[in-house]
Amino acid sequence: MKIQTKNAIIIGLISTLSYLAVYIARNVLSAVSPTLISNGLFDENNIGTLSSIFFFTYAVGQLINGIIGDFIKSKYMITLGLVIAGVSSIFLPIFSQSVITTNVLYGIMGFALAMIYAPLTKLIAENTSQNHAVKCNLFLNFAAYFGAPLASGFAIILSWQKTFKTSGIILIFMAVLSFLIFSFLEHKKAIKFNKRQKNKTTKSNSALGVLIKRDIIRFTFVSILTGIIRTTVLFWLPVYLTQHLKFSDNESKTINMIFAFLISAASFIAVWIYKFFKQNMNKTLIFSFAIATVFFLLCAFVNQEFVNIFVLLIAIIASNCAATMLWSVYCPSLSDTGLVSSATGYLDFISYMSASIASKLFANAVSDIGWGGLIFVWVALMVIGVVISFPIKKRCDA
Repeated sequence: MKIQTKNAIIIGLISTLSYLAVYIARNVLSAVSPTLISNGLFDENNIGTLSSIFFFTYAVGQLINGIIGDFIKSKYMITLGLVIAGVSSIFLPIFSQSVITTNVLYGIMGFALAMIYAPLTKLIAENTSQNHAVKCNLFLNFAAYFGAPLASGFAIILSWQKTFKTSGIILIFMAVLSFLIFSFLEHKKAIKFNKRQKNKTTKSNSALGVLIKRDIIRFTFVSILTGIIRTTVLFWLPVYLTQHLKFSDNESKTINMIFAFLISAASFIAVWIYKFFKQNMNKTLIFSFAIATVFFLLCAFVNQEFVNIFVLLIAIIASNCAATMLWSVYCPSLSDTGLVSSATGYLDFISYMSASIASKLFANAVSDIGWGGLIFVWVALMVIGVVISFPIKKRCDA
C-alpha cells in the first residue's frame, strides 16, 4: 500500500504541474487583455475573436484527442501537446502585428493544449486506486483555477510579450520533465497503459450505450453550464473590472490575481460539500447551482465595487463546485468502462465549444444589453443548472 501511495503521489504531482502549465498558458490572454485594449493593440472584438478561436480549437481538440488518448500512450500525447503549445506561445507576440497569423497561432495552441487533460485523466484513473484518483483529479482542478492568478502575476511584473514567452518556456520545460518521469514510472512498472480494444459491440454494450447508461446526457448539460461560467466569465473578468466597476488597468490585474487565487479553493470546498451530503453527487450539484443563482442575482443589484466583487466571487466558486463534481468525481468513476479519455474529452469538448460560442456572444452582449443585462443571463444559466441536477427517476413497470 505504501508503494501504491508513493506512486500515486508522484503521478498526481507531475500531472498537477503539467496541467498548471496548461492553465497558465490558457489565462495569459485574459490577464493581458486590459493592457492590449488600453494600448490600442486590440479591441474587445479582437479579444473576443481570439478567445472564441481558442475555445473552438480547444473544444474540437478535446473531442479528437480524447478518443485518440484511449489508443496512444498518454505520455506521448502530453509531451507533444505541451511542446507545440509552448512553441506557439513563444512565437505569438513576435507575429502579433498580423491578425491572421495571431489567430492561427492561438488556434494551434488551443488544439495542442487539448492533448493534455483527457490522457492525464486516463493515466490517473487506470494507475491509481479510486480514492487516489479522486484526490489526484481534485488537484488537477486546483491547478486549473490556480493557473489564472499565476498568469496575472506574470502579467503584472512582465510585459505582455514576455508573459506569453515565459508561458511558452514553462510548457516546454514541463513537456521534458513529464516525459522523463512518466517513462521512469513505466520502466518501473508503476504505470501501464490500457489500450482500448475495438471489439464487436451491440447497441446495448457499445461505447455510446455504456455512457448513456452512466448518465452522460445529464452531465453533458452540467458540462455546458459550468464550462460557460468557469471559462468565459473568468476570461472576461478583467474587462468587467475595468469597464463595469471602473478599476484601473493595474488594479484590475491585481484584483484578478487575488480573485483567481481564491477561486482555486473551489475544488476543496466542493469536496467538503460532497462529504457533507454523504457523497451524494446530485445533492451537491443542486446546492452548488442554487448558491450560484442567488449570488449572481445579488451581483446584479449591488453597486458598491468591493461588495460586488465579493458576491461575484461566491457565485463563481459555487458554480465551480458543480464543475468539480463533474471532473473529479464523475469522470474518474468511469474507469471500469475503458472510456475515461473518450468521455472526458467529449465532456471537455462540449464545455469549451459552449464557451467558444458564449465568449463571442458575451462580447456582443456587453454592447447591446450592458454588463447588468449579462449578469441576468448568468443567473438564468444557473437556474437551468438547478433543474437539470435533479436525477430523472426511471419508471418501474408493474
